[in-house]
Amino acid sequence: MENVRPFPHQADHGLNTTVPTDDEAEALVISAIMFDTDAYRAAAERLDTSDFYKPGHRLIWDTVAGLVALGTPPHPVLVRAEIERQGRLREVDGGQLITWLSSDHLHATLVPHVADEVYEAARKRRYDAHANALKAAVTAGHSAEELDKLVDQFHQGEQLRESTGHGPAHLTSALLNWDQFFTTDFGAIQLLLGKLMGPGQQIALVGDGKAGKSLFVQEWMWRMATGQEFLGDAPAAPVRILYLDAENGQEQVQERFLSFGGGIGRMGELRYASFPPVRPLDTPGGGADVLALVKATNAELVVIDTVSRFISGPENDADTWLSLYRHTLLPLKRDRIGSVRLDHFGKDKERGGRGSSAKTQDVDHVWELSSQGGGALSLKRTHTRTGIGPDQFSLVRQARRDGDNWAIGGTRHIVMTWDAEQAFPEGSVEWLVQQIDALGVPEEAGNPQTIAALGKARIPAGKDKIAAAVRIRKNRDNLGSRNGFPEPLPEGVPGEHSPETSKGSQKPQVSHSPGTSREPSGTPTSPPSPPLKEGKGEEGPGSEDPQTPLCTICGRSLPTDWASRGYDTHLGCDPRTGSHPDAA
Repeated sequence: MENVRPFPHQADHGLNTTVPTDDEAEALVISAIMFDTDAYRAAAERLDTSDFYKPGHRLIWDTVAGLVALGTPPHPVLVRAEIERQGRLREVDGGQLITWLSSDHLHATLVPHVADEVYEAARKRRYDAHANALKAAVTAGHSAEELDKLVDQFHQGEQLRESTGHGPAHLTSALLNWDQFFTTDFGAIQLLLGKLMGPGQQIALVGDGKAGKSLFVQEWMWRMATGQEFLGDAPAAPVRILYLDAENGQEQVQERFLSFGGGIGRMGELRYASFPPVRPLDTPGGGADVLALVKATNAELVVIDTVSRFISGPENDADTWLSLYRHTLLPLKRDRIGSVRLDHFGKDKERGGRGSSAKTQDVDHVWELSSQGGGALSLKRTHTRTGIGPDQFSLVRQARRDGDNWAIGGTRHIVMTWDAEQAFPEGSVEWLVQQIDALGVPEEAGNPQTIAALGKARIPAGKDKIAAAVRIRKNRDNLGSRNGFPEPLPEGVPGEHSPETSKGSQKPQVSHSPGTSREPSGTPTSPPSPPLKEGKGEEGPGSEDPQTPLCTICGRSLPTDWASRGYDTHLGCDPRTGSHPDAA
């Protein structure tokens, strides 16, 4: 044996090919936790899945964590059954590893001491891997500055690990450093693209099942991940995003991102998990799965679409949402990783999202998305912890079709603004609305007040046209948008092919969010204005006029207001193809 020497290449490159492990300590910890909940909890104060070197040990650890989260006392028989149910029995030697480890086990009181040995071995592996990475970088000719960056990243990672629940430092890390604390300008937070949230914040986006929540968030995340502008916000540096989707089929996802303008080489920093096999996020195992995905993708923001698909407990049970926060959202927030979770309205929209009220207690902002018809959307913040950023948006969803498909790059959400509105012909109702707005006439003003203001400004207009302008101003979007004339947009959503969504609405409509009104409190609403009639130089024909304009596609009469704006087809009629809602 004295003649045995290391292989020459080992001495040449200096890389350590022996991985530091403590197989015996790992086996003792795993054997103990399969029999005792207290043993698992004691080990979990020090260890997580990544601290185990052997894949079989990691799988058993995660399985026991799932059982404990469900309140089921662990046992080797149950562990084997769960792993077999997942179809992963081969990863534990067909079950032989479980049998061998369960032949003897530690008492729970000894587990913390042995867990320390496992932790130290894992820490040595990380240092060993770091040393090898440095050596490889030197061999590859990296500069000293690049080597310094590798060292800094490694030490930052170790410090973060110590301060997020691994080792004794996780207790004292919560204590504020007053000198550092009061020199931090929390008011100078740079909001993320769209101004809906700040870095590291957690928000909930609530809406009806067909309001297009996923479509809105998918475009938002794609533009954020590719560094584009969104909702009038200037382009910014791309953000690394992890999107967890258990709601939309892959064919829908593909069609939607193509309609935004995405595709091969155009997805930026967006990582998309379609129906990921993660455990429920209101369990320790689910939280561990998400954190593993975050680590693998280096994500800065996580999207959960839709949150009800990722939980195991009842939605009306407050404990479900407290568990979701404790096991998944709290670790994300502690690591300054933001999150967006999508949710549905309950039966009573006035009460917000479906389920227990506890679900909104942990988020920084709650946004409600509602369809106003004709492609118009309202986005309103109903709860906020910080108050930073705007409280409401009036949006328009624009989408174009290319035959039977949605046109590539033809779908987007934009802020509905008066300044961006087209110039209307002088003398038209829309032009008159602009003049009234410019005079500062209150939106709730009736005909007499408006007539007086126009007369004082010497702007001529007929009574019927003034009545139409007053009606438009009173019925504008409830969020205060200055745009009363949305473009005729298809009601469908890319990726949804039901006839109800693909045909679109047959007439423009302006509606209000539940429980809101354009009229001031205590003021009776104005009665509906009569239809426009021809006379005194007015342009629009009355509804009882035999010359009522007809749609050039389906031949049916057009709504008076729609025709007065210059449109000659219904909203659901397509002049390019000749198709319309009544077509066979």
